[in-house]
Amino acid sequence: MAKILLLGSGELGKEFVIAAQRLGQTIIAVDSYENAPAMQVADDYEVINMLDGDALDAIVAKHKPDFIVPEIEAIRTERFYDYEKQGYTVIPSAKAANFTMNRKAIRDLAAKELGIKTANYSYAISAESLRKEVKKVGMPCVVKPLMSSSGKGQSIIKTESDIEKAWNYAVEGSRGDVVEVIVEAFVHFDYEITLLTVTQRNGETLFCPPIGHRQERGDYQESWQPAIMENTSLETAKKIAKDVTEALGGAGIWGVEFFIANDGVYFSELSPRPHDTGMVTLAGTQNFNEFELHLRAVLGLPIPKITLERFGASAVILAEKHNINPSYQGLIELSSQPKSDFRIFGKPTSRPYRRMGVVLTYDKVGSDVHKITQRAKDLARLVKVN
Repeated sequence: MAKILLLGSGELGKEFVIAAQRLGQTIIAVDSYENAPAMQVADDYEVINMLDGDALDAIVAKHKPDFIVPEIEAIRTERFYDYEKQGYTVIPSAKAANFTMNRKAIRDLAAKELGIKTANYSYAISAESLRKEVKKVGMPCVVKPLMSSSGKGQSIIKTESDIEKAWNYAVEGSRGDVVEVIVEAFVHFDYEITLLTVTQRNGETLFCPPIGHRQERGDYQESWQPAIMENTSLETAKKIAKDVTEALGGAGIWGVEFFIANDGVYFSELSPRPHDTGMVTLAGTQNFNEFELHLRAVLGLPIPKITLERFGASAVILAEKHNINPSYQGLIELSSQPKSDFRIFGKPTSRPYRRMGVVLTYDKVGSDVHKITQRAKDLARLVKVN
């Protein structure tokens, strides 16, 4: 059985570990704090700052894993190239992990090298330069740190007075040591989707049914599968996803995000790992959930087909305040609801708007996915994090 070094141990990592344990794999979960969700179910764990390249090197040398699987952005990803030279397998690949952990690298690859349609964009390295770039891009525009996750540091600039505040918020929410932001023209989209894309070592690229989602503060609030969309837009999204993942290389699952607008399909972002909106697949919407798909791709196990088994939705359970060892109210009432399930992530601390769990709802194929999604939202409100 394989030994997997998981770099990042949040809720997505936890579900990946559970999938790996079911197939008898050995997992070492790594994060910057003890008792992170994935550590609670892993075989072993390490606590390091993954932006410390020497500490990262030491962990790799200590455990000598068969696979190095990144789960977060805040990693010294340039070291991955050396690991590949040493014979380690980085998932999906060193190039993929390095490029996608930095919005500048992946956006330039998509827009400049591959000629894929994206929002107009620019970069800024200070509040002063941000002011200049906003004039070029125009308002409203979106500002994001080059390295961040779950919407941290992301905001919309609508007026001149928003610029300095947006810069400070982006720097505060940035992961890593890159003090730079991307400025994107606002796309007036009809809806947005995540297209989970699976690349295999010895098989064709596969696509999960599209996932619709809604965001607040740059972070997903609920997602549903399938997203109802035009077939021409879906086929365009599939082609873009295949082009980008082929350019980056490697095997694994990718969360590829798109804006669908009147004037076409816009590539937005890409994550080379299970995606938060893809937690809807835990509702049994597919024959394999996204974590099982990722594991099979990592191990090189063939995936002949991905099938839609039922319609489903997910809605996040958010904390409202800071707390240590938080407790949860409303789980009994939630558990009594039909065609539903939930996950509590087991995070040792809470803070306002931190994702602490997820509610899952489902029904048969052909059901009203909007009603399924509304039910997930309603059920998530039953849970209070104290």
